[in-house]
Amino acid sequence: MNLLAQTLTALCDAAGERIAETGHGRWAQRFHLMPAAGWLNDPNGLHQRDGIYHAFYQASPLAVDGGLKCWGHATSRDLLRWHDAGTALVPETHWDCHGVYSGSALVDGDATHLFYTGNVKHVDAGETYDYVTTGRESNQMVVTLGRPELSLPKRPVLTQADYPADETAHVRDPKVFPSAGLAAAEGAPRNLMLLGARRAGEERASDKGEALVYGSDGVEQWRLLNRITTTERFGYVWECPDYVELDEKRLLLASPQGLTGPEWEGRNVYQSGWFEFSGTLTGDYELGPFHLWDHGFDFYAPQTFVDEQGRRVLVGWMGMADCPGHLCRERESGWQHCFTVPREVTTDGRGQVLCRPVGEVASARGAAIRVQVGATTRLPRCFDLELSCSAPLFHAVVGDGLELTWSERTGQLEMRFSDPSQAGIGAGRGSRTCPVARLDTLRVLGDVSSVEVFVNGGEAAMSTRHYPDRYSVALDTPVRARCWELAV
Repeated sequence: MNLLAQTLTALCDAAGERIAETGHGRWAQRFHLMPAAGWLNDPNGLHQRDGIYHAFYQASPLAVDGGLKCWGHATSRDLLRWHDAGTALVPETHWDCHGVYSGSALVDGDATHLFYTGNVKHVDAGETYDYVTTGRESNQMVVTLGRPELSLPKRPVLTQADYPADETAHVRDPKVFPSAGLAAAEGAPRNLMLLGARRAGEERASDKGEALVYGSDGVEQWRLLNRITTTERFGYVWECPDYVELDEKRLLLASPQGLTGPEWEGRNVYQSGWFEFSGTLTGDYELGPFHLWDHGFDFYAPQTFVDEQGRRVLVGWMGMADCPGHLCRERESGWQHCFTVPREVTTDGRGQVLCRPVGEVASARGAAIRVQVGATTRLPRCFDLELSCSAPLFHAVVGDGLELTWSERTGQLEMRFSDPSQAGIGAGRGSRTCPVARLDTLRVLGDVSSVEVFVNGGEAAMSTRHYPDRYSVALDTPVRARCWELAV
């Protein structure tokens, strides 16, 4: 570690230590990962080793509203109680001097390889850089951790010259995984890398999002194997690509930016979801329709990993880029944003993809709380509420004016803040909807400053940050309700 890295790491860690002395304030989450200090966004390098879960994350410890990107690091044994492990990576080389951007982890024997994008922006010296095709470099980097003889410093494995000639400089977010057992063509290399990318069009408005597929028999030498995209343009760039194989489903994950058309009006500025995938990553393929992971206000850039129990676990950023109207009140305490609760991705055996809280959440249930229909029930700061629904209409109010409404006639579940003009209620958030033809169950998880809603056992989800003075629930339609305090 050079002197610049030592200095930056010390400054970042000191910011976290200052907040640790006083606490994260009244909006501190209890079972959602928060930054040690400053800004948090994308989850990175998720993996489990020797029973310990490791979560890295995009961090700007010195700037609560975002700034120079580093990687923070936290660990957990149960995916609910997270412990700060300090600053993991800082931008201190000419390959990453403008930010350590998102990436992933590859566990290989005793070694753990961390892959990330090193961002470089050149100083405009009389030219007009657009930082899309000019003035920017996106370098894919690797750092190897492990026993002293296995540990290796940062080194680039792909630079701008290694991408297709018609690619812009927006190539990032390497997701690296073994090809063994996956739908890769015969003779595929041992490891595969997915990169989110922006292919240049004839004019800027026709730039097209895609995923690049690279392969390597190790971790150093990579070659381009495939380019995956939709027939029609679907956004101008795809971020945070990922690939999941379930029993009878193959999913290509992406976070596209620049979606247009009536379907995307009234939704978040950027989306995250999955395409049903057929074919091979390294050969011919087809992409099915795009499905959102979460229909709420605060969800972006998810990443998945397989833990030592064999579960496919998904974690998202409970935030949203380029959305300054969403006020996050924890800023007053020197930090901003958090992760979602970890979610297990499965299928129901009939082809339906489900994404629901990991079982550790139910294991943390403590005292039962009696919830009455037709009355307002006070809830603790952390709760797990299950509702069974059978009526053609549903309406509930959670916390300070967070309304959940569904009707059989519209086939839509709406999450709405009753008065978004009040910062203490909506904090700039308004209304979101989710198509739900049949409403059987709702599960509502509340933490100190967030609410996550899961529909019909994980068929859909809606997430939001929320800042109530106290939690409560009011149910004015017939439901069966069970609720527990979460002991975290």
